[in-house]
Amino acid sequence: MLKRALAVVTALIAALVASPAAHAQGCVLCYTSAAASGPAGMHALLVGMAVLLFPALSLFLAVGGLIFYRARVASLSSEAPPA
Repeated sequence: MLKRALAVVTALIAALVASPAAHAQGCVLCYTSAAASGPAGMHALLVGMAVLLFPALSLFLAVGGLIFYRARVASLSSEAPPA
C-alpha cells in the first residue's frame, strides 16, 4: 500500500512540475510592485509568503496524518483475530 501511495504522489508531483501552465502562474502586477519597492519590499513579500504557507501546510499535514493513522488502525483491527 505504501508503494502504491508513493507512486501516486510521485506521479502527481511529476505532472505538476511538467505542466507548462503551472510555471506561468506568476502575477505580473505583484512582481512589478514588489520589484519597485526594492530589496526590503522583496524580502517582506517572501517572509509574508512563508508566514502564510505555514498554517496551510500544517493543516494539510495534520489531516493527511490523521487519515493515514485512521486507515492504519482500521487495517490492523480488521486483521486481528477474534478473541
